[in-house]
Amino acid sequence: MIPRMNAKLALTGAAAVVLSAGLTTGAVAQEAPTAGAGLATCAASDLSVSFHNRLGGGMNHAGGTLEFRNTGGRECALRGYPGLGLENAQHEELSAHAIRGNTWYADDPGNKVVRVQPGGTAQAVVAWTHSGSAARQAAYLRVTPPAATSYRTIELGDLVDNGELHVTAVANTVPVRE
Repeated sequence: MIPRMNAKLALTGAAAVVLSAGLTTGAVAQEAPTAGAGLATCAASDLSVSFHNRLGGGMNHAGGTLEFRNTGGRECALRGYPGLGLENAQHEELSAHAIRGNTWYADDPGNKVVRVQPGGTAQAVVAWTHSGSAARQAAYLRVTPPAATSYRTIELGDLVDNGELHVTAVANTVPVRE
């Protein structure tokens, strides 16, 4: 897993994208944003991100359960949808867009505050199609935790049609359809 800084911050509930200027791995936030009830929002540096399980299915669908593990020493909170992006094998950004809501594998649990204890986890389910038609070979998936300004990169190794990724909101657990 390679931590990287992201130049884009998706605003929850808005279609706007704000470009962040001058962020580096040494950037220090003056005050941690809150996700509700005075609890600090989990930053990318507080979390490890991985596929808890990879999902395959018929009709050229694929996906997985993203697991956000709190590796920090304090409780933090997540609320909303992770930002997603794609990279090729050279870690160059590929055109991608995320669609929030239900996926092929899971119903959207809704936008709620999720408290994550040190060592604890939260989940979101991501899905895509890979028919080969207008597909991009994506070696890596960029995952930006909700309200974070940087992302984590995890291996994907799959075709993604039109760079389109479907994602649920983060929850303590997101039940996957059998």
